Amino acid sequence: MAVLVTKWFGTFLCEENRIVRKILFPKDAERIADKLAAMQRGGTIPEEAEVSAGTQKLMVSDRRQSPLGKPTLFDSSFIKAEDFGYGQDLMHEAMIRLGKIRTSEPISRDRSAVQAVRSLDDLIETCNLMNERLHEWYGLHFPELADYAQDRKYAELIARYGERDGIIEELGLDIESIGSELEDEDMRSIMDLADQLCMIYDNRERTEEYISGIISSSCPNMCALIGGPLTARLISMAGGLERLASLPSSTVQLLGAEKAMFRHLKSGKKPPKHGIIYQHPEVHRAPYWQRGNIARALACKISIAAKVDQYHGEFIGEQLTQQFATRVEDIKRRYPDPPKRPQKPKNSNRRGRKGNGKGDNRPRSR
Repeated sequence: MAVLVTKWFGTFLCEENRIVRKILFPKDAERIADKLAAMQRGGTIPEEAEVSAGTQKLMVSDRRQSPLGKPTLFDSSFIKAEDFGYGQDLMHEAMIRLGKIRTSEPISRDRSAVQAVRSLDDLIETCNLMNERLHEWYGLHFPELADYAQDRKYAELIARYGERDGIIEELGLDIESIGSELEDEDMRSIMDLADQLCMIYDNRERTEEYISGIISSSCPNMCALIGGPLTARLISMAGGLERLASLPSSTVQLLGAEKAMFRHLKSGKKPPKHGIIYQHPEVHRAPYWQRGNIARALACKISIAAKVDQYHGEFIGEQLTQQFATRVEDIKRRYPDPPKRPQKPKNSNRRGRKGNGKGDNRPRSR
């Protein structure tokens, strides 16, 4: 059995612990780095095709080489660089050049979307914290405002007017506040806080628009199936579109429910039925006994859509959406009623049966 093995210094065709054929890389750190970069991107290199040409029943030691043969486990530790005149200094220089090549490569837009989603999460958390602080602080002066303005409007009114009289006039209210008066310096600090919160709301809105633009252009099939925001969340949790496309649908179904899954594995509690895809309307609106099946069907369609988007296939988003809708209707038709819960035996809570009056059936001693 011939096995194809590629090291940092060359490509080898081996049979058991014997090298049958080899092609060594030039002893040039820059050219070695170029070849290693091509390998890390997931493709084969010309030396691998050349050294394995004409070999029947070829096995390969790396899944990257799957187009040339069947992957297998192979111990290639007997192939050492020192035996072919390649030293540690050359390897060190080649690895440094490799790092520079990979870090300077263009970044895919879905990776930017991952960072943008995480940035949006930070902005949302900051908004919530500052909004809570603003309500507590300004509520000392005008607590009734919370009944007439929320979120961004609440902050904008405070940043613009400060004093409650101006806000009451702006809203056209006829109320008498029970709040206390504040010093001018305290009011300026509150207005600064409200102004900063308005700026964060603006940044949040721009980030959401930026994410929608990236997702709609790079993932049209997933957007058509589950919408832009949920698509961005899934890509962020998976670590990128490429990794999401490589995940099985069962893993896609549970993305976002890792803690519940580990709790199930550790303590034996019920496993989760869904993760972040619970945000899809068809999942969270469904009765509890249908959610697992619907989430499984949705995860299958998401996996297909992610693969098509990753490898730039034709647009099939409408077709996937229709197939999912048909599957949901089938689930609702087949499982209209909740499953019946098993009934406990009537005497399950009694410690013993009738006997000698002491809770056992042993015969009385005479």
